[in-house]
Amino acid sequence: MRKRAAPRSGGRPSREAAERLGETILDAATELFLSDGYGVTSIETIAKRARISKRTFYARFRDKAELFGAVVHRVVERLRPAGGDARLFEGGTIEEILTRLARLILRAALSPEALALHRVILAEATRFPDLAAVVTEQGGSREAIARIAALLERETRAGRLGVTDALFAAAQFLQMVVGLPQRRALGLGTPMTVPELDAWARDTVDLFLRGCRGKARGKA
Repeated sequence: MRKRAAPRSGGRPSREAAERLGETILDAATELFLSDGYGVTSIETIAKRARISKRTFYARFRDKAELFGAVVHRVVERLRPAGGDARLFEGGTIEEILTRLARLILRAALSPEALALHRVILAEATRFPDLAAVVTEQGGSREAIARIAALLERETRAGRLGVTDALFAAAQFLQMVVGLPQRRALGLGTPMTVPELDAWARDTVDLFLRGCRGKARGKA
């Protein structure tokens, strides 16, 4: 009777195993980047924490900057609402849509991971200027600004707003929503309570739309 061949060892890992390994690397990198900073954290340290060889690391990531980009992307994706964010831009008045967005943006920006990531960027941006580009590319703010700008353009075409530069206005709206609450959460003041953040979102939207509607009336 012929013996059954022993299972093959080595070779390319299965898709599931490769995905698990990728998540293991990202877990290790996220913990090290957010606790120790970008500059101090080396590829060797990440590989050791993930229990892989440097050769295995380089088979998946070109360098530390690419890995950091993957970390930022994963943090952002985890902060997105379940089921996608398209529905956030639909249903209700412009006030209701922007208030809904403002509250979601605040929850994401003030989450522990997002704040830790922001601290890393502030601490390392001078030594590693490319980090800002990574965050801009992977951080989701560009996409958010484009989506909000499209909403403002739609309202302007309908005659309800008077926005002349929708991208500029959308970027300003994002800063109005996040700026002060984020600074206070980072230690530059007392962090806002949940009721204060709720009122902040509502009042920011009201102030923003008053300015946009003032321009619309001026054109009439």
